[in-house]
Amino acid sequence: LLLLLLVPALPALPAASAGPAPPRSIAVVGAGLGGAAVAYFSQQQFGPQVQLDVYEQAGVGGRLATVTVNKQQYESGTASIHALSLHMQDFVKTLGLKQRREVPGKSAIFSGEHFVLEETDWYLLNLFRLWWHYGISFLRLQMWVEEVMEKFMRIYKYQAHGYAFSSLEELLRSLGGEAFVNMTQRSVAESLLEVGVTQRFVDDVIAAVLRSSYGQSVLVPAFAGAMSLAGAQGSMWAVEGGNKLVCSGLLKLTKANVIPARVTGISLHSSEGRALYQVHYEGSEGQGSAFYDMVVVTTPLHPSRSNFTFENFEPPIANFPSAFQPSVTSVVHGYLNSSYFGFPDPKLFPFASILTTDTPDLFFNAMDNICPVNISVAFRRKQPQEAAVWRVLSQQPLDKQQLKTLFRSYYSVQVTEWQSYPRYDSTKSLPPIVLHDNLFYLSGVEWVASSMEMIAVAAKNVALLAYNRWYQDLEKIDQKDLMHKVKTEL
Repeated sequence: LLLLLLVPALPALPAASAGPAPPRSIAVVGAGLGGAAVAYFSQQQFGPQVQLDVYEQAGVGGRLATVTVNKQQYESGTASIHALSLHMQDFVKTLGLKQRREVPGKSAIFSGEHFVLEETDWYLLNLFRLWWHYGISFLRLQMWVEEVMEKFMRIYKYQAHGYAFSSLEELLRSLGGEAFVNMTQRSVAESLLEVGVTQRFVDDVIAAVLRSSYGQSVLVPAFAGAMSLAGAQGSMWAVEGGNKLVCSGLLKLTKANVIPARVTGISLHSSEGRALYQVHYEGSEGQGSAFYDMVVVTTPLHPSRSNFTFENFEPPIANFPSAFQPSVTSVVHGYLNSSYFGFPDPKLFPFASILTTDTPDLFFNAMDNICPVNISVAFRRKQPQEAAVWRVLSQQPLDKQQLKTLFRSYYSVQVTEWQSYPRYDSTKSLPPIVLHDNLFYLSGVEWVASSMEMIAVAAKNVALLAYNRWYQDLEKIDQKDLMHKVKTEL
């Protein structure tokens, strides 16, 4: 009884033991998938009381864009997501979205004169054709990709335990050691030839996949190539209603304040011994600025993509020396010219997707008969002799003669020009993640590999890194031998 009476008299723990107060405000530059995901993960880490301002000059969604044809929407940007994309799956589940129903269709690889490889409806026949043309190269490729993906999947365990990395090199080392870092410095062709894949298989199949995904050759780095090839091998999916719904959904969920303005600069100040960042912007109502405890830049630091300045930083923050690969998406509603592909009778044309080899005369990288973002139960893919919606990927806009080569006639052409992917041969170094104390750069991850899931992984890493640095939990940053640590924590 005496002890019970004394309990209320015990002094409360001092408030200082709780550590520093969370940041009051965080600015995110860009409202594509990277910006939306980093806002979501930052709120998960710091709590709902943090103010999140997201600056976006264009519409929410970035490269996850759609175009409208005959009152139906179609993906003109990043179209498909790999089955192992765990963060993307989690976003869809959290937001109450659905995976789009898959409409099967066969693929083929075109050399400019004939098809070098054709998919059939029979799995065993497809395997036999691969073996007949290329020996066991496709098995060696599969083993190589699976080994890379198995190690890459470790990132989800690390992030679930709150571990983060202050550089892309440290992140890669934690997954696959120096071998993963080296994979950003050597080509996918070199790596595959080393494991016994034939030159012919590289020239026909690997080149076609990389032209379709990155619009580039087999000289792209091995890690970026592995991620692209994993997508070509595994089952893919997309979001019902459009992939961009993930971006708008995450921003709505976090109650982020989306500011329709272009960021023109970030200047450094200090307050109570801590860095304070002033974001300068330009919107429809003129110029303005606001102060933040933390800033995450999710647009590429390249003059062609986000031309803003950094002021009062020592040493100065420079644009990352790099270039971007121009790519063009043409969404064409029309009748395919199947004769160009060796099928005079359009009714006999069996393919929904055409990849191309690296042939100088070919003016397009890939084309596919695409389905709308909303697929009803009764939906069926158009027959080859019917007018259908085709997405054509090329490096330059198609001229009238090129359109006439691919299509007998067409109703409409909608062209989107992108600076979508890094030009992987333009640099050999990876950009930083930490630009200053609480100023972070997310888009650099695309120089490792560019996909929706890579951006989501980078967003979670930045949120964890920002949290661990803010609260000085250095044991959670750049730790070695993480696989062993994670096992012991379990």
